[in-house]
Amino acid sequence: MDIRSLVAGRQSSVARGLAITAALHLLIVAGVQAQRTAPPAVSYDQHVDAGGTPPPAGTLENPFKGDKQAAEDGAKLFSSFNCDGCHGGGAVGSEGPSLADGRWKYGGTEGEIYHSIFYGRPRGMPAWGGTLPPDAIWRLVSYLESQQPKRDTLSTTSW
Repeated sequence: MDIRSLVAGRQSSVARGLAITAALHLLIVAGVQAQRTAPPAVSYDQHVDAGGTPPPAGTLENPFKGDKQAAEDGAKLFSSFNCDGCHGGGAVGSEGPSLADGRWKYGGTEGEIYHSIFYGRPRGMPAWGGTLPPDAIWRLVSYLESQQPKRDTLSTTSW
């Protein structure tokens, strides 16, 4: 083997490595951009429509609804991101409200829970939409939906 073929082989390997690096970079940038896409507005029953005409709103549906593995993954995320620091272990409440008693100040549908995690809420709940990808937020929603309210509590979907 002569030196020219070694150099050509090395240049080819470097070029392939650069192409792979560029492709990965594009995927990461595209993923970050997709992650930062805001979810559609959710129509709440509590809204009062001016003039009787509701504003445009979409619906959000959990792609992991009923998926036990997604709920288990959500439980791990709940702990990993220190959600239990405010909402307590098992989401039963601590400094932050219980997320397992069926009572929801900002609405308890899957889309409303997603919005609460994505955008946060006043006086304490951080907005995770800029940090967590949509799949992770849906896994958290799955975990919260898997929590059964205690029999001695009044279950509601909103205040």
